[in-house]
Amino acid sequence: MKQVVQNYKSGELALLDVPVPGCKPGGVLVRSAYSLISTGTELMKVSEAGMSMVGKARSRPDQVAKVMQSVATNGVPATYRKVMGKLDSYTPLGYSLCGVVEQVGAGINDVKVGDLVACAGNEHALHAELNWVPKNLYTLVPDGLAPRHAAFGTVGSIALQGVRQGDPQLGEVALVIGLGLIGQLVVQLLAASGVRVVGVDPDPARCELAERLGAAACGDPGSAAAEAAVAELTGGHGVDQVYLAAGGGSNQPVELAARLCRDRGRVVDIGKCRLDLPWNAYYEKELDVRFSRSYGPGRYDPEYELEGRDYPIGYVRWTERRNLACFLDLLARGGVDVEPLISHIADFDDAVETYQSLKNGDLKAVAVLFKYPAQTVEAEAPAVAVPAVNVKPSPARAGKTPVRLAFVGAGNYATSMLLPHLAGRDGVELSTVVTTTALSAANAQRKFGFAEATTDLDAVLGDKSIDAVFVVTRHSSHAELTRRALLAGKAVFVEKPLALTEDELAGVLAAVEESGNDRLQVGFNRRFAPLLQEARKRFGARTGPASLRYLVNAGRLQQGSWYLQQGTEGSRFAGEGGHFIDTASWLLDADPVSVYAVGTSGNEDLQVVLRYPDGSTATISYVTTGAPGFPKETLDLVADGKVLRLDDFFRASVYGRKRWVSSRLPKVRDKGQNAELAAFVQAVRTGGPMSVPLESLVATTAATLAVQAGLVGAAPVTLAGPR
Repeated sequence: MKQVVQNYKSGELALLDVPVPGCKPGGVLVRSAYSLISTGTELMKVSEAGMSMVGKARSRPDQVAKVMQSVATNGVPATYRKVMGKLDSYTPLGYSLCGVVEQVGAGINDVKVGDLVACAGNEHALHAELNWVPKNLYTLVPDGLAPRHAAFGTVGSIALQGVRQGDPQLGEVALVIGLGLIGQLVVQLLAASGVRVVGVDPDPARCELAERLGAAACGDPGSAAAEAAVAELTGGHGVDQVYLAAGGGSNQPVELAARLCRDRGRVVDIGKCRLDLPWNAYYEKELDVRFSRSYGPGRYDPEYELEGRDYPIGYVRWTERRNLACFLDLLARGGVDVEPLISHIADFDDAVETYQSLKNGDLKAVAVLFKYPAQTVEAEAPAVAVPAVNVKPSPARAGKTPVRLAFVGAGNYATSMLLPHLAGRDGVELSTVVTTTALSAANAQRKFGFAEATTDLDAVLGDKSIDAVFVVTRHSSHAELTRRALLAGKAVFVEKPLALTEDELAGVLAAVEESGNDRLQVGFNRRFAPLLQEARKRFGARTGPASLRYLVNAGRLQQGSWYLQQGTEGSRFAGEGGHFIDTASWLLDADPVSVYAVGTSGNEDLQVVLRYPDGSTATISYVTTGAPGFPKETLDLVADGKVLRLDDFFRASVYGRKRWVSSRLPKVRDKGQNAELAAFVQAVRTGGPMSVPLESLVATTAATLAVQAGLVGAAPVTLAGPR
């Protein structure tokens, strides 16, 4: 299928061929009929992409702050690779469309194949022939409403939420600053609510259009016409509410709002304009400044948007889905008219040229729609059943034979920490990348040279030419994907965690037993880090019990991170705690026999104590409330009159009869991914043993699971050993 994408680094726009997205549970696959270009938000994004790096930084100071924080935590080289990787990737455009349900995912019973729906979301309602849309981001289109009008649903919801924030009352007077697409819709919604509207915009054509659609008067912000209209309509008191629907770097909108608003009036920011509030003006009138967050309550909440958890109507009357349905109802009943806003309808095949015309000013428009051909959907590939095979350990392979790899998942970790070490490696062939999101597969294929990109996992597992499968998806899918790949006879590299529950772990082991295939490696990379390897060698063998202290300054997660979805993805420690347990067990050369865990309120900070057979102990302090500038990982191992010290993979030292300190700081924090991958490829190529015994992987996973059990029971948990 085709999708409009942009490279934020180069500014390149393209109509790219990408795989059809998979139809996941909790949503529907929608074939687009019309999608709407947001001439404000999208063109701003397109313009930013064409700026220099300095220009991009100036336009997004919030992102610059995140980069500086990453530099403090991860260092300049790692941050540079991460930032450049994100910039030099295709990103999608679009967030408002109307289309036909092509396929219904598990758990969906409110729509059926063939239904016409309006869809929302900058990750789900893209300019693409097919989109997977979760339940709370689509709604049925009322009978009789034209699909091209229903495509305005998302943008209409943004305008509707802004009006709700203004709390308009019958008979009031409102000022709308900025008469682009959002502003024109706000004018109509206010007029439908019994509010008299004055509009302001420097474009005379937009002013004239707003007056035709219900505004009492409109004018240029620099002229006296708007002020005169406000004075006449309000008896000189000023408007009751102001809606900022303008963009750009000028502070004129907020200054005009203060001048024309009445005492204790309301100012609602809907657009993205400069907000240097003139203190005296806002203070003296005691103006109420409000912000309108996108489509409405539920926006940016992954549990609402991705997991389909609705808010009770008694507590949240207007969610983003209910706003979407409300706006479509207004359209269907004639309360709002979007037909006069449509300046141009372009064929989807001409998408790139359309964007260029808008950017260059050749096409002056309020609203532009993409129209999709009636039959653009490629036939879905038939499911390929994975044959039931009993795979014995792989025989030795010829050293010159390439190892063919498939990746399931191509997110940030895969593309920044794994694939750069595999692309171009001798003896490795990147065969296929599998994702449910078409564009991420296309990006990985372009950047790393995969031979194929697909959304069909069954076909990959059934391809006998593929030697190994990398599972680099969200945590909740690791165990099931690993189980399936093992049963298909593939060697498997799965990122941590291997499993989130005891049942999942048992399922993986059952697959090993059933297939005879134990070719499994979990991404516990720290034991492969060159600095830690050298320090362990310098420390030497020990004769007595050891005490190990491991401080992990994990830091806060950004709001909206999928790591916070504990209901489906497990706790944060369940997701990454195995790293630190595995490192401790490797240094102590044993598997733990008991786990004791305590946490602060909410279990944000954890203290995990592991006990080992010879009496050794390891204490892992996993904290999220520390200073961001403090090193992320520090470790001390004490035994037999010796101390091993690791400082965040930058420096290591050993104190004993002789003192050893790493000779110089490495250029980057090498946490072992390259050596880990080399060991995995070598084992797959030769048929030799995996670099980490399966028993150790299971013991580490069981210990990680025991942390949650220990927190619940407030008592030590005894480990029965690998099962």
